[in-house]
Formats: sequence, C-alpha cells, structure tokens
Amino acid sequence: MEENLNSQITKRNLPRDVFLHLFTIIALYWSVISFITLCWQYINYFFPELNELRYGYQSYIGPIRFSVSSLIIIFPLFILASWYLNKIYRRETIVRDSKIRKWLIYLTLFVAALVIIGDLVSLIYSFLGGEITLRFILKAISLFVVASFVFGYYLDDVRRAEPLKSAKYFVSAVGAIVLILVIGAFFIVGSPNQARLMQLDEQRIGDLQNIQYQIVNFWQKKEQLPQNLSDLNDSISGFFVPLDPKTNEQYEYNIKDSNLLTFELCAVFSLNGNNQNKIRPMSAYPIYEGEILQNWDHGQGRVCFERTIDKDLYPSIDKVKR
Repeated sequence: MEENLNSQITKRNLPRDVFLHLFTIIALYWSVISFITLCWQYINYFFPELNELRYGYQSYIGPIRFSVSSLIIIFPLFILASWYLNKIYRRETIVRDSKIRKWLIYLTLFVAALVIIGDLVSLIYSFLGGEITLRFILKAISLFVVASFVFGYYLDDVRRAEPLKSAKYFVSAVGAIVLILVIGAFFIVGSPNQARLMQLDEQRIGDLQNIQYQIVNFWQKKEQLPQNLSDLNDSISGFFVPLDPKTNEQYEYNIKDSNLLTFELCAVFSLNGNNQNKIRPMSAYPIYEGEILQNWDHGQGRVCFERTIDKDLYPSIDKVKR
C-alpha cells in the first residue's frame, strides 16, 4: 500500500518535478556562464591588452551589460526555484530521489568536470607555449574556482538524503558576491542615462565621419568643396546628410580655406569622449597612424574637427583618368 501511495505521488508530481528541475539546472548554467563572463570582463577592464589601450576600443561593455542583466533576472529565479524544490524535498522525500533530478545533477557534474579538465589542459598548453600572461592566469583561475564550487556542491548534494541545512549560508555568501560584482559593474558601464548619451555621441561621430567622406568624394568629382552640406544630398546614390540624433538639427560645416581645401565639421557632444569608457566606432574616412589617437577625440559641448584634403592622396577623378 505504501508503494502504491509513493507511486501515486510520483505520478502526480512528475510534470511539476520535471519542469522545476529542468528550470533550475538551466538557470544554474545561465547564471554560472553570466558570472564567469562578468569576472572575465572585470579582468579585461583592469588588465587591458595593448590594442585596447592604444585604440580606445573596449569590447567588454556589451558582455558586462548582458551578464549583469542575466544575473539580475536569472540568478534570483534560480535561488527561488531551488528554495521551492527544497521545500518539496522536505515534504515529499521521494521527489529528491527522482531520476530526472539525478540525471540532471550528474550531467552538471559531468559538464563541470569537463570544464575543470579543459581549463587545466589549456593552462598547461599555454604555459608550455610561453603564452602565459597575468590576464590569462586570472581567467583560468576564475573558471577553475567557479567550476570546482559547482562540482563540489552538487557532488555533496546528490549523496545526501536531505538538503544540507547550512546551504542557506552558502547561498547567502554566493548572493553577496554576485551582488558586489553587479554593483561594481555599474561603475564601469555607467548609468543607463550615461549609456544613452554615449550612444548619441557615437552616432554623432559616425555621422561626421560619413559627412567627411562625402566631402572628400565631392571634391574628387567636382574639384571644389561643397558650399554647404545640402550640396552633398544625392537622390540617385541615396545619400542625405544626417542630422543630430537628439536635436534633429544639421551639423555645422565651415570652409576655412577653399584653396587649401581646409574645412571643419562641428557638433555638440553630450559627454567628454576622451575617457576609458568610450567605444570608438570604425572610421568611414581613412585615418593614418599618427592621427588615430586624436582624430575624433572630443570634449563635452561644441567641438570642431578641422580637416585638410591632401590632393596627392585624394586626386580628382579627372586627374586620375589622365
């Protein structure tokens, strides 16, 4: 009779148990990947490579935002689902011995073991190849520590007949670490308003680069500078001079010397772009080695960029034909 009762409980709870266990494991994987990604981006931020320092391009902003977003939503759901499962385990001990739970836990142990082994192999391989850097070592350590914690916790959990009573302290410690990393990330990526202002400035730089390219193209075709930006509009090619993304006003264009082909483009920027959080867009206009660090640097407010077209580098089309 007891076996029949347990069988009925198992059948009644099977859909719920499958959903909860699958959801918890998926949330665990997502949270762990987001946590490791966030740790790695911290390492990228504090230990940048030479090209990141030189060109001001930092690829960690997007991954940090995605990781923080994931941890804010997914990690609490993982904690909530785990807490609810533990309540079920205490009330219905047979659920803790369900096959779906053990299959998923052993799958997690298998994945964690592979990550640990792969991490160690990669570390030794890089060491033998002389490619060990502090940045690589820190990433390898962070991956090893996280995978080891996951492996150790679930290996201990699958052996127990009931949930560990001190698990809440472990969860509290992990939650505190996640919270610290998430809060710290805001000091790197800035507030949502700052991110919006940065995007507007990036759009302005991209617009000015595009306009600059069109001015050079205009000179090569007509051997003169355009008198105003509206001269660049071309219904056939489909180009129309972009407007400021916030004010919807035209960018400022001034001819400084028509003989020397010197002109300037001006825009009003929301932020000081000469800082470490700036992500430089790709230039639509050729930039040379000596100019690349300062060509589009800008402060806050109205900034003008003076340019002179080199006739040897950008000869007119007629001259090229001859």
